Amino acid sequence: MRSETLSHDVTVVGGGLAGVSAAVAAARLGRTVALVTNRPVLGGNSSSEVRVWVVGATGHGRNHHAREGGIMGELFLENQYRNPHGNPYFWDTTVLDLVRQEPNIALFLNTDVREVTCEEGRIRSVTGWMMGSERLITFASPMFLDCTGDGLVGHLAGASHRIGREGRAEYGEPWAPEEPDDITLGSTLLFYTKDAGEPVRYVPPSFAKDITTTSIPERRIIRAGDNGCAYWWIEFGGELDTVHDNDRIRDELWSVIYGIWDHIKNSGRFDAETMTLEWVGALPGKREYRRFLGDHVLTQHDVLGQTPFDDRVAFGGWSIDLHPPQGMYAKEDGARQRYADGIYHIPYRCLYSRDVPNLLMAGRNISASHVAFGSTRVMATCATIGQAAGTAAALCVAAGVAPRELDARDLRTALLREDGSIIGVPYEDPADLARTAAATASSTLSLLEVETPAEAWPLAADAGLVLPVDPALDAVELLLDAAAATELVVDLYDPVLGQNYVPRRLISTHRVAVEPGKNQWIRVEPSFRPDQAQNAFLLVRANSDVCLHVADRPTPGVLCFTRVPLRPQDEAPQLLREWTDAGLLRRTFCFRAGPTRAFTPSRALDGFQRPHAGPHMWVSGELPATLELTWPAPVPIGRVDLLADDDVNEDLINLHHHRTPFEVMPTLIRDYRLEARQDGRWRTVAEVRGNRRRRNVHDLGAVTADALRVVVDSANGTPYAHVVAVRVYE
Repeated sequence: MRSETLSHDVTVVGGGLAGVSAAVAAARLGRTVALVTNRPVLGGNSSSEVRVWVVGATGHGRNHHAREGGIMGELFLENQYRNPHGNPYFWDTTVLDLVRQEPNIALFLNTDVREVTCEEGRIRSVTGWMMGSERLITFASPMFLDCTGDGLVGHLAGASHRIGREGRAEYGEPWAPEEPDDITLGSTLLFYTKDAGEPVRYVPPSFAKDITTTSIPERRIIRAGDNGCAYWWIEFGGELDTVHDNDRIRDELWSVIYGIWDHIKNSGRFDAETMTLEWVGALPGKREYRRFLGDHVLTQHDVLGQTPFDDRVAFGGWSIDLHPPQGMYAKEDGARQRYADGIYHIPYRCLYSRDVPNLLMAGRNISASHVAFGSTRVMATCATIGQAAGTAAALCVAAGVAPRELDARDLRTALLREDGSIIGVPYEDPADLARTAAATASSTLSLLEVETPAEAWPLAADAGLVLPVDPALDAVELLLDAAAATELVVDLYDPVLGQNYVPRRLISTHRVAVEPGKNQWIRVEPSFRPDQAQNAFLLVRANSDVCLHVADRPTPGVLCFTRVPLRPQDEAPQLLREWTDAGLLRRTFCFRAGPTRAFTPSRALDGFQRPHAGPHMWVSGELPATLELTWPAPVPIGRVDLLADDDVNEDLINLHHHRTPFEVMPTLIRDYRLEARQDGRWRTVAEVRGNRRRRNVHDLGAVTADALRVVVDSANGTPYAHVVAVRVYE
């Protein structure tokens, strides 16, 4: 056995996606980081050990323009390229590669932290045992992050926390129980199956449960071909202690998994003769345990009300997703869900302990009520919180301040500079020289229209068309077929908040007579002239005599939906739950909406790096294309950051949930170069071929120029160049 003490600027305990993102964020800001985890692989519940889908603010495609950016966004895009089939082991290596590419991170796998040393209320060190290596390692740092999920480090340090559900009176949350209790969400084990290609018999173990004696066959969906998170409802332990009763919970979950497989193989009710079990988890995926208390506790009101916190540093969008305490044995539905109308914001004050001055937290243990936690707990959201907390830790170490003393404006600027997941706030860094430049382009997409139809779409349900309005929407034409003389009814709605894409406030209703016939352009005149650029939601009411025409491609800045009915267990009204892309997301209804300024070159310099009340990017009218920045006098250029459009409207989920038809996002620019103008002549200072990333950082050394241009030769699947932002630093 060997004992040792190691010192780093920041110690992150927990190697799930929150801890990984925190460690990478701090390391990229120049801090030395110890990333310590008690598992042999990174990724937490998403790893090959547990295999839970990585979901987040998109809400399985219900929230639009909401896919996480920053470090989580990098992982999404890289996994899409490396691992289109969703192999869980390839996902492990994708996460591991991200960490190992950072020279400032020292990674300690299989290291179980179980001791915390404090002096005057501050954490001085944590100590862990590295299994298999017989190393007892003490990690000393000025700043610590508890990303363990269960919150052991903060608990041992004496940080205030909650376990269970608050009573309704505490925060006035309608979904809270009348009285507080210690009930939590349970844990889950998953399993994989495969077709062996020949008959396979199954002899269940003695501990397999006869599930026909339970409510499972009546209340849950069982199919022979389902795998992994299709069985998310195999959940148990909500009425137990999910930490101290972990082995008991695991054994019960095992008994049910093998019992389900016995039911599938031997009941005679399934076509499963050649099916076999390929993998069964051994590590329960925990959903809930300790939640630390910060200077703000996020509540149901903040989530559903989309509170616009001044210190917002991350966002969520998953539903408030609460499960019955009995888990798989419950007689009610497996989940009760409530969505906000769009994404909601997470404030910095939820990410640090209110009574341990050098402790930050990220993941499912942040400062949130049980009800709000029902949304913040999903892993992509946890990862964005991790990036915010890791960035805060790095800034605190650099400035020698406690997390509570850190100016949230400085944190937000640093996060946005690193392309962090913040919505509705512009990047306004004085160090960005692009803010003082004038932007021009060789061409710009100046018309909102799609005229070439690919198929007819029966208007059996209400349809939605979201358009950027800049400066006005005076008329819209729709291409349709009408089987009989009828009336087309179109409602114009204001989504109200820039991050929302739902029909929230009715502005006007328009009725148009339609004669029988095919391929008709029908004109609607909403006359919408807002004070500033924003989105409009056109709701085309269902009409059994009408088919809209759909194009075979998407259009920048435009979204199309169809309405679906609410489920009985969902609370109404829930606007977000009602609208789905229904296969239209990658395509657009054929329409004409006239001239637009939504894609002018200045959009790449306006500070917004996410869609918000409009697309906020320059889109060319053709390829090749050039975006040019010009200054009144030469400026020193040392670094250029280029943000390309990775289509954050596309839902990317790892581990076989679904596949997209491409490995690289089509909207990303592929081949481009940077040119600087010096003494009236253009010189290439950087060149990229085969780009597949959203964010590219170009260190140019020392270049003095009065103009800089991005010359885009090709994209990965669109006929235009999409550039979200160009940033220039000395």
